[in-house]
Amino acid sequence: MTVAGTAADGYEVAADILEKLVADGAETGAGLSIWKDGTEVVNLTAGWSDAAQTTPWQPDTLVHTYSTSKPFAALSLLVAAARGEVDLDSPVAASWPEYGQAGKEATTVRQVLTHQAGQSVFPEAAASVDLVDEDGLRRVLAEAAPETPPGSVVAEHALTYGHLIDGILRGATGRGLGSWFNDVVRPACGMDSWFGVPTSELGRVATLEHGLPGGTAQMIAEVCPTYDRALAYPLGAMDMDRINSAEFRQSVFGAINLHTSARGLARFYASVTDPDGPVRELLGEGLHDAFITTQVTAVDQTVQERVNWTLGMFRTDAFVGMGGLGGSAGYWSFTNDHAVAYVTRRLRDHARLGQIAVALGDNLIKSVP
Repeated sequence: MTVAGTAADGYEVAADILEKLVADGAETGAGLSIWKDGTEVVNLTAGWSDAAQTTPWQPDTLVHTYSTSKPFAALSLLVAAARGEVDLDSPVAASWPEYGQAGKEATTVRQVLTHQAGQSVFPEAAASVDLVDEDGLRRVLAEAAPETPPGSVVAEHALTYGHLIDGILRGATGRGLGSWFNDVVRPACGMDSWFGVPTSELGRVATLEHGLPGGTAQMIAEVCPTYDRALAYPLGAMDMDRINSAEFRQSVFGAINLHTSARGLARFYASVTDPDGPVRELLGEGLHDAFITTQVTAVDQTVQERVNWTLGMFRTDAFVGMGGLGGSAGYWSFTNDHAVAYVTRRLRDHARLGQIAVALGDNLIKSVP
């Protein structure tokens, strides 16, 4: 395996680290993109995009990124709010009447966006619903009682986030999350990213693989033990045969299945804090500020750490962005004023990006899966 691409002066260390990760076998396929002052200064590809290791990773290779997806589901809802089609402080049931039952009658849209809706896990009823049955999974959430009173607890809605947002958008606007992202957000932000990969783009999607010999069980036990319950239902969220299927790639599972290139992800984060950028233009001043600044701080009961949530992203004094289970992540560094995205097909932890971040001088603490 080789590492290909370019790194501008001052960023060569990123290429050196990626070369070592490939040589040591810690990485089998990945992309790294870094943007500074509106320009891509690092464009590196490593290894292969397929299990047979016959197709080299390309700058436009797409890959499933788990929770790296969440900011883009949230942004889609915020765009609808900016256009007056959704009220963040109204009950979810105002636009999605079926949701207003079992103690969720007063749950607000804002509580969903900040992981305070009390539905951080799919209930056991989702065990009999197929992973790509979007209608069925929304119905399960609408019928279920919250685990905690809405607004009382912060707990990352690891798998439920996207279906809740999708239900709100469908009820309020008649258009689902996939339509809002792919037809509105994606072109406005110039992103090479999709919720529901078109047939014409399926050939660019990398094949995910477990990076630990024990697969899902070892991954949960060693990398994300606090996510055991959160990943339980619906079945198949860490089943590589299911995740790599065209059916799943073309579905909209908004909490986890954004398929993106490193370049597409980094290009977004290069503009996310820009007062003259496309995100600010889409949202307007108030919603843009809420999207990039802390809205709630608490010990997150899923993460089991004290975290800061914006209306859609993970925030510290040093960066804003989001990581995904397995190692993919994107962020804007306030320390160095650059955007970084690392996407991988080899599911393990964030140590690979962590090494690169440390070398760059970014204070990148744990990225939330």
